[in-house]
Amino acid sequence: MTSSPIVLVTGAAGGIGRALVQRLDAAGWRVAVVGRDAARLDALPAALRIVADAGDPDQAAPIVARCNDGLGPPTHLAHMVGNTLVAPLHRVALSQWRDVLRINLESAFAMLQAWIAARRADGGKGAAVLASSVVAQIGVANHEAIAAAKGGVDALVRSAAASHAASGLRINAVSPGMTETPLSAGMLRLEAQREAAARQYPLGGIQHADDVAGAVAWLLSDDAARITGQVLPVDGGFTAIRPLVR
Repeated sequence: MTSSPIVLVTGAAGGIGRALVQRLDAAGWRVAVVGRDAARLDALPAALRIVADAGDPDQAAPIVARCNDGLGPPTHLAHMVGNTLVAPLHRVALSQWRDVLRINLESAFAMLQAWIAARRADGGKGAAVLASSVVAQIGVANHEAIAAAKGGVDALVRSAAASHAASGLRINAVSPGMTETPLSAGMLRLEAQREAAARQYPLGGIQHADDVAGAVAWLLSDDAARITGQVLPVDGGFTAIRPLVR
């Protein structure tokens, strides 16, 4: 890269977001971090800290505006906000469904929309990466709500990438499998749960946040200059191959 780009990272205090911020800062990027907890943001290496709820679609445009005013127009976006819901469809309340959609799909739509508007106004190129999930790629029991939300993210990525490729904007997503983060802590609390989860992955084990952050950083970088409209699985082979049964 000929100049230091500005990247807006939402969900920066979460497991994957934190690992991504550390990677990008070490590589010389100017990083604007977004999160709800000021104290957690203060612990991150960043050029700008924005205390806001990026899971609220109404805050997307103000977040981009604050980055523009405080650091400069964000050339890149990594929207790492999300939650999950593990429950079969018949046990999901309508309020829960709406919450999952709002935080995972609607926030992604709003943040991408605000970022694209800023890039079009600035006339520059750039790259955005959204957070999907393996459950949008393959049926996993008791994940109906989050699978539907992340499936919407995948479709959003492909269509937005097609719309804005001619403007030099690249739009992709990462699709992580089970990852060691605060979000997954409850599902990995017991050793038996951890061992059962690990056996589902052909490469074995539970991946770390930095494994996913590395893929996001690559998609944002010029090394991925010919990659757009893709949903990149970071899942130890979960969605593509079956583990060898021993």
